[in-house]
Amino acid sequence: MNPARRVSLTRAVLLLAVVALGVWLLCAELAVVGGGEGRVSTDPAIRATVAGRRTHAQAAVRTPAAWRTREWRRAVDRHAAVLRRHLADGMLAASSHAVCLGGVHEAMALRELGVVGAVAGDGHRLPFPDSSVDFVLAGRALDNSKRQADLASEAARVMKPDGHLVVLTSGASDAYSLRSLQALLPSLRLLRSRVINGADGSTLQELVFRKHVDISTTSGSSSNGNNSAGNCTGRDHKLQIIGLAEPLIQEEPVKPWITLKRNIKNIRYLPALADIGFKRRYVYVDVGARSYGSSIGSWFRKQYPKQNHTFEVYAVEADPAFHADYASRKGVTLLPYAAWVRNETLTFEINDGPGKKGDSNARKPSGRGMGRIRHAAGAMKGVSSGEVRRIPAFDLAEWLKRTASEQDYVVMKMDVEGTEFDLIPRMIDSGAICLVDELFLECHYNRWQRCCPGERSPKYQNTYGECLELFTSLRNSGVLVHQWW
Repeated sequence: MNPARRVSLTRAVLLLAVVALGVWLLCAELAVVGGGEGRVSTDPAIRATVAGRRTHAQAAVRTPAAWRTREWRRAVDRHAAVLRRHLADGMLAASSHAVCLGGVHEAMALRELGVVGAVAGDGHRLPFPDSSVDFVLAGRALDNSKRQADLASEAARVMKPDGHLVVLTSGASDAYSLRSLQALLPSLRLLRSRVINGADGSTLQELVFRKHVDISTTSGSSSNGNNSAGNCTGRDHKLQIIGLAEPLIQEEPVKPWITLKRNIKNIRYLPALADIGFKRRYVYVDVGARSYGSSIGSWFRKQYPKQNHTFEVYAVEADPAFHADYASRKGVTLLPYAAWVRNETLTFEINDGPGKKGDSNARKPSGRGMGRIRHAAGAMKGVSSGEVRRIPAFDLAEWLKRTASEQDYVVMKMDVEGTEFDLIPRMIDSGAICLVDELFLECHYNRWQRCCPGERSPKYQNTYGECLELFTSLRNSGVLVHQWW
């Protein structure tokens, strides 16, 4: 062949290659942007909404150099292998309007599989009308988002009835975290799940959800515990966790001040047993908080395993002696009332602690504080100073139902000087107990006194057996409750 013709042919081949690359890049950008004309979405509403707008993913792929790397190619091929099954199952078609939440590789994989309407977008602000998208691929977006509830809500909003959502997650491997994820998607139902391998060799859950025609996007999103007595919706996932908890102390301790304190070391916290990441909010309620340092500052904020989540803290404390302590505490909301079964004004007795036996005054005060609600019979001899105080009280169960939902993670500590025998049954009957994920309860009974061997405390009439029944009823209701001190 003539050398000149050989050079000319080579140049022609190179020119064709450059043109082909340019066309491929143009198609790829269309897949990412989701705007423009031609083979992009034929839905007028989607095309009008997206036209002229840029997703965050578009800017990330403006430089085509990234598309020529082996890592890019492998990522696209890996996602194509996962998505191919959904095409075969009929969840996807060439005409489907598909959105990949923050996933440029996923959008490219769908385009190469023939889904010409595939685009990538920011899951927190999708530029699509309600019920306009056939298929949403969340990928690992939920795992990587700090606003999981918002992302889940946005994905559900744009999906058409009978549309599908596919989530890849390193969580949801236990029943508790899976239920938490489902609670973020009240208008969707889990269709199937399988285990797949991640890019780094890790194990991922692939969860496929379908949006039901007869379920609105807000249905159940604000579920606030309106369940029948002791019957929490879907409590099986909590019962599995409770089966992993430390056993309850069955025999009454001879030295409860030692036994119960030692038992704290055996406590298995819920975040140590399950992933709590799929929650909208994280709430800690300290009922009978006393001072900030009593338990909020000294225990919860320092020791509770929060899995890097920020908690809203509520301190329920009726005694005004402690209120000033919360004035400068950031992130703590003080509820200066007594926790009770209804809204009313209560009379509390001011308790004196028992003195040492043998003192000239028989019993000297070792500490003062608000004790139990005072009964008509009056204060107990040797325990109460005889003083009473009128305090506004609120319905704890109703407040909790207004404040939290099933989508929230709620931790509660309760130390209410015997009122737990009124509060807990009320919370169970009202369904409010279903909103509490983990409870640390100090149960007050006529325990053996440290000061006086052979004598029981005259402050409380309930027995240890009744305390044990209270703990057991809570665990049967699906609440991970711990014997607290």
